[in-house]
Amino acid sequence: MNESQEKESLRLKLRHIIFGTSSPAGVLFDQFLIIAILASVVAVMLDSVQSIHDAHGEWLYILEWGLTVLFTFEYVIRLWASDRPSRYAGSFFGIVDLLSVLPTYLSLILPGANYLLTIRILRVLRIFRVMKLLSFMSEANFLAKALLRARRKVAVFLFTVIVVMISFGSIMYVIEGPASGFTSIPRSIYWAIVTVTTVGYGDITPQTTLGQAIASLAMITGYAIIAVPTGIVTAEITSAMSRDRYARECTNCHLHEHEVDALHCKRCGEKLPDEEADT
Repeated sequence: MNESQEKESLRLKLRHIIFGTSSPAGVLFDQFLIIAILASVVAVMLDSVQSIHDAHGEWLYILEWGLTVLFTFEYVIRLWASDRPSRYAGSFFGIVDLLSVLPTYLSLILPGANYLLTIRILRVLRIFRVMKLLSFMSEANFLAKALLRARRKVAVFLFTVIVVMISFGSIMYVIEGPASGFTSIPRSIYWAIVTVTTVGYGDITPQTTLGQAIASLAMITGYAIIAVPTGIVTAEITSAMSRDRYARECTNCHLHEHEVDALHCKRCGEKLPDEEADT
């Protein structure tokens, strides 16, 4: 075996370990990687606590750079072992892998940029591959389809909310004015959003009786607004589940209520048509 063949064989082995979980080495690699990611994120969070930073800042700094070098080396190896490096680099995980190492290097120029390393927690999504939870992706796709079907209703709802926010903000600007902190319509709209979403920072408050009455109306409106998108998405999910459940019809008695994997009609016992035939 010549040098080029040895190099290609090494790439195939690394690709099998790094990008796959079918081998014990691949599972062990991903498990080690997840532990390192969690340790890195915990170290960054602890370093933001002043007392811990004063006592152990030097060790946390060394740990941060050590893990960054490790992740940088891992990213380069992934690029080298990948059959299509550009595809990996432009993928979701490829971008996250790159962003997970950049903040430490940027901290040499921009102090404090290293705290952005908490984005590394996104890399823990690889745990889905390690724990063989990919079967749950079908459920996620089901939810995504329901949200996609509801997009027009949600868009109309959001447009209506924007109109309501502008209306409340404008009314409060006219009623309260700069004396009560409503110095402009955009700032009044900010108050309306904070009030309707029931956040209630309290940095701007109405002082007049009429203003307080309008604020009360905005608060009540907020509860209705919160309920609407939940109802829209729930209705779409229910509709999608109903379509999946009752799509199959018995050709003999025309009963629709059959599970997806049913073979015979539960009323008359007739063999149900295949799903491919239904479609």
